[in-house]
Amino acid sequence: MSKALTSFALVAVLAALLMALSLAVARHGYPYGAIGVKRLDAIADAGTFIPLAAVYFFSALLMMVLPIRAAGIVLTHAADALFWTVIVLLAAILGGLVARWAFGQGAALWALLNWRFLFAAAVIGCHFVMNELRRNVLLRSLFFVIFAAATVACLFWSFTL
Repeated sequence: MSKALTSFALVAVLAALLMALSLAVARHGYPYGAIGVKRLDAIADAGTFIPLAAVYFFSALLMMVLPIRAAGIVLTHAADALFWTVIVLLAAILGGLVARWAFGQGAALWALLNWRFLFAAAVIGCHFVMNELRRNVLLRSLFFVIFAAATVACLFWSFTL
């Protein structure tokens, strides 16, 4: 957990510094600043977490039914990578929004109220309790169904509001 928090904080600070640099360059009238802001904003979409959550929940579903060795392979080669991707993407989004707020764009922080960030929270929460889910047969069976429903919902349900 501390490694995840440290990584989150470091990526958020680095993204904030890059966004601040881009905003400062754009404020001085150089077109390169606007290009940097556009590139950093391109990753700042909460909708990106929906397909990542679908793949993560599918890997979690597999971890519920596979034997321990195969589940370990899925964990280390799929679920961990997706977890760190969500951490880095969420930190980059937060860093960019904080930098915008620091440069006087107070409404930028309202973007954090997007409900699609719940998908990132779900992936992070599931990853932290995955060990407990694997130990209990009843929880494993229950979460097999939950992960299957979450995978199907993330892939095929239109989340428009």
